[in-house]
Amino acid sequence: MKKLVYVTLLLLQCWAAVAQSGSGVKGKVVEAKTNKALQNVIVSIQNTNFTQVTNREGEFVFNDLNPGAVLLKVSSTGFKDQLLNVEVAKGQISDLGLIILEEDVTLEQQINLITILENDLNDDNSGSENTAGLLQASRDTYQQAAAFNWGQARFRIRGLDNEYATTMINGVVMNKLLDNRPQWGNWGGLNDATRNQEFTMGSAPSDYTFGGILGTQEINTRASIYRKGTRLSYAGTNTNYNWRAMATHASGMNADGWAFVISASRRWAQEAYFEGTDYSANSLFASIEKRINDNHSLNLTSIYAQNRRGRNSSNTDEINSIAGVNYNSFWGWQDGEKRNSRDREVDEPILMLTHYWKLSDKTRLTSNVMYQFGKIGNSRLDFVNAANPDPTYYQNLPSYFTSLYENDPSVVPASAYQPGGLGGVFTPNLVGAMDAPFLTQRQIDWNAMYRANTTPILDANGNEIGRQAAESKYVLYEDRTDDNLFVANTILSSQLADNIVMNGGASYSRLKSANFQMLTDLLGGSHFVDVDPFQSGTAQQPDLNNPNRRVGEGDKYGYNYNLFADHIDAFTQFKFTYRKVDFYLGQSFSRKTYQREGLYRNGIYANSSFGKSEKVDFDNFGFKGGLTYKVTGKHFLTMNSLFMTKAPSMRNVFFNARLSNTPIRNLESERVSNLDLSYAIKTPTFKARITAYYANIQNATETSFFFAEGAFEDNDGDGGDAFVAEIVTGLDKLNFGAELGLEYQITSTLKATAAASYGQFTYNSNPNVVLNDDTRAARGLSTLVNLGESKLKNYRQPGIPNQAYAVGLEYRDPKFWWVGANVNYLADTYLDVSSVLRTNSFLRNPLDANGFQFPEATQERVDQLLKQEKFDPYTLVNLTGGKSWRISGKNPITLGLFATLNNIFDVRYKTGGFEQARNANFRELNQDVSSGTPAFAPRYFYGFGRTYFFNFYINF
Repeated sequence: MKKLVYVTLLLLQCWAAVAQSGSGVKGKVVEAKTNKALQNVIVSIQNTNFTQVTNREGEFVFNDLNPGAVLLKVSSTGFKDQLLNVEVAKGQISDLGLIILEEDVTLEQQINLITILENDLNDDNSGSENTAGLLQASRDTYQQAAAFNWGQARFRIRGLDNEYATTMINGVVMNKLLDNRPQWGNWGGLNDATRNQEFTMGSAPSDYTFGGILGTQEINTRASIYRKGTRLSYAGTNTNYNWRAMATHASGMNADGWAFVISASRRWAQEAYFEGTDYSANSLFASIEKRINDNHSLNLTSIYAQNRRGRNSSNTDEINSIAGVNYNSFWGWQDGEKRNSRDREVDEPILMLTHYWKLSDKTRLTSNVMYQFGKIGNSRLDFVNAANPDPTYYQNLPSYFTSLYENDPSVVPASAYQPGGLGGVFTPNLVGAMDAPFLTQRQIDWNAMYRANTTPILDANGNEIGRQAAESKYVLYEDRTDDNLFVANTILSSQLADNIVMNGGASYSRLKSANFQMLTDLLGGSHFVDVDPFQSGTAQQPDLNNPNRRVGEGDKYGYNYNLFADHIDAFTQFKFTYRKVDFYLGQSFSRKTYQREGLYRNGIYANSSFGKSEKVDFDNFGFKGGLTYKVTGKHFLTMNSLFMTKAPSMRNVFFNARLSNTPIRNLESERVSNLDLSYAIKTPTFKARITAYYANIQNATETSFFFAEGAFEDNDGDGGDAFVAEIVTGLDKLNFGAELGLEYQITSTLKATAAASYGQFTYNSNPNVVLNDDTRAARGLSTLVNLGESKLKNYRQPGIPNQAYAVGLEYRDPKFWWVGANVNYLADTYLDVSSVLRTNSFLRNPLDANGFQFPEATQERVDQLLKQEKFDPYTLVNLTGGKSWRISGKNPITLGLFATLNNIFDVRYKTGGFEQARNANFRELNQDVSSGTPAFAPRYFYGFGRTYFFNFYINF
């Protein structure tokens, strides 16, 4: 018996010794050029919860791993990921030696990418629809192609708008409450400072938020995680700006527990790619962290990114054929310089305090308070009792004279009203077309406006000896949005068990948004009278409390109101990891409350414009889940699914916010669902992912403004013409398709990539269309006219390439130079169609007392007129390259040069456009199109032709 006990104890001791020695791996991570140890590098065993961060010596160690083959991933911001096949020996800690990380050149491409994002800023003081910025942090081959190769063509991942993604800084959501989109300009020009990013695709789980169906982007500005050192760079390009200078310094954490990062940049251009587009941007960033002890740390982040640039116009084919696709109607000569009338300025500083609390080895709590304030302004010309100063105003173009018709029934033959007729007599004025003002005056005439705002000073003989300021007929003003936003949030991450991680968070946001029209330049005049020339009587007064007010530079006029929004949000998420299957479950709840406060008592809406409106509340929830099945250590199957409701944006709730407190009645939240299935391969030499996706958005709401001719019944001799707000409700969108990304390391220096996207993005319902006509309110009538159903189902969503393909080749030389090329084919982009043209009112004759349709209309002709335009496909070829040098010494210096040449064959292509809905009925549109030179043809946006970008940098 004693022998048995001794043997048992001996075996137990041997087992304990083996268990304590363990099986595992260790190594040291160094930078390729300098062999310098890299701290805070993330090293993980793929498909497990095992993760380590390298210490100051760049070392890591994993103990207690199961013997056998594992895939080791080594990653750090600014470097290419390393994926290593490692064999874990039983009872041994295998030493992998030095693991070398090379610089990731795609980070240099981010600097070029931001020019695309800033070109996508809208005139309505909202954010950007472009999705390319979300993908900056992604290492996925397909997503890299979508951002850097297809982003210049306004490609959108899965055809989705940016409002269905979530962009965060330190866990604080940066999507605007006005329209649910991020404002990229708020941190533009700070590429070095915003490089620490995490990205999740689709509805995949994020540690920071519930997210949406397009993905999440988390920008981390914690000072201690930045690589210590200084970086100086100077760049040149011919896109949105010409020159950029940037400097960044990171101190690293010192012995007293302090770390700081500062960054500054300036970007400028006297004239950028499109005519008359000036550019000036100044950006500052500072992040300071104090480590109080091992469990607590405070970080203060401040961001200031001021950006002012001239915008470029959308143009018809007629305008482009006369003036070229780079033509811009928004500028004119003044005192020998080009002056743009449509400048956009973004100036919204951010202050954020973050507390990092390590509750235990397995639980962490991160809390933030953020305050953002500042302004967004869009300038434009205003005029009263004067000619329209826009050189492309339809009466200035040749097409106006060549698309004229005589519509007097007394002279129009009866045959014109038979099916297939035109309802009028074609009477082109060819002489007038030859003398069209646009042919000789293609730009804004600033001097003429200054002269119109002054009166002559005459001598005794009646000779003009000067001019004096008079009441301005023309002025320059800004549509302003001055936001004050407060946000507080907290995010919890806890490892409940070896295979279970819980994430949760809660946030509160409070927004006060001041919106007003501000006069910025009297253009030589003495004052401007604040009245609406398109109305009469008291309806002319923007503010009945201050009628016939004379305004000067810096004064508010026209409209003036506040918008308030309160937003609470909470989520929880649980992630489970097992040997063959990982899965997660998440849920969220949010409430948004909107309110408008009118500061003017508008003459049109005297009883519904001044004071505070009712509050509008939306309660929303979401559920999502997904799993990953590990076929082997290198082959995976992944599924993600989501269902959520989403509140309409504030701008869509108050459809006529400039004048009225009235919201859209009985408005409901959107219903959003998503499903994607992926198969992925990850090996050191070959990576692949193919994904099939399905996204369904139901009950969306959209609003827009335009002048419509013949949209209403002609009750007072105006032809049924009016400036209207269009409200589209019950709009469904269906997006499905497939994505493919391939990457193959042919040799140690040569890599091939391929990416493909095929989708079908359609409207999936016939929504309801309501028009709001202010002139009806002025006559005491109901402002809302329900046009009923718009037959939009199966029309394509606009401005998105439904097909995109790319192949690329990259050579990286061991002597630190590299060159790459890619070829991209994009197709199936469609024009934005008008909802009102596809309602029954399109066929109704406004001159007919019984509301009958136009007698000349046929279904065949209606189908021709309403057929959606598909743009021509195009191929873009891009070249990239770079070289870096290391200067040895006590403090090594790295010099680098990065350059791209995009669209080397200078292909000109349409990225988007829209139907002009001014011809809002069949007869007017049919006559205009039948003329062969329509005065109200679609307007288009074009992408850049051949562009270059180079960046020279020094790291030390």
